[in-house]
Amino acid sequence: MSGPVEAGAAGARTLAEVADTEDLGRELAATLRAGDLVILDGPLGAGKTAMARGIGAGLQILGRVSSPTFIIAREHRPSRPGLPGMIHVDAYRLGGLDELDALDLDSDLTGAVIVVEWGEGVAERLADRHLRVRLRREPESDVRRAEWEWVDH
Repeated sequence: MSGPVEAGAAGARTLAEVADTEDLGRELAATLRAGDLVILDGPLGAGKTAMARGIGAGLQILGRVSSPTFIIAREHRPSRPGLPGMIHVDAYRLGGLDELDALDLDSDLTGAVIVVEWGEGVAERLADRHLRVRLRREPESDVRRAEWEWVDH
């Protein structure tokens, strides 16, 4: 395991269990503020929803975080005033930029952290900067590898 997550820094970590993925999400959440965009990239089963659960727990949002595949986007309110909410989006079924625009997510950036699964190549334009988290599953194993970095555009 690598060292602690630092705000604005890149990093990588091996995640032996789902709980490790959620724990990393909590650590990343400690560096996030309302207005931040997080894009989770990785194949099916890589741990994107587990990472989103950890981020939600770290942000102390209300409600259970589960995959928003069928509803596309789910809003989670903050547990108390002064904390950001979280908008959890699954971009897998979106047909392109027009459908993403129809969700009007850029207006939610002021009061929430937006976490987008399957968002690479689609969601970057929502903000001038985003946290990209790439998750990969080791072949024939439950071990995952996470790499994260802030990307300016």
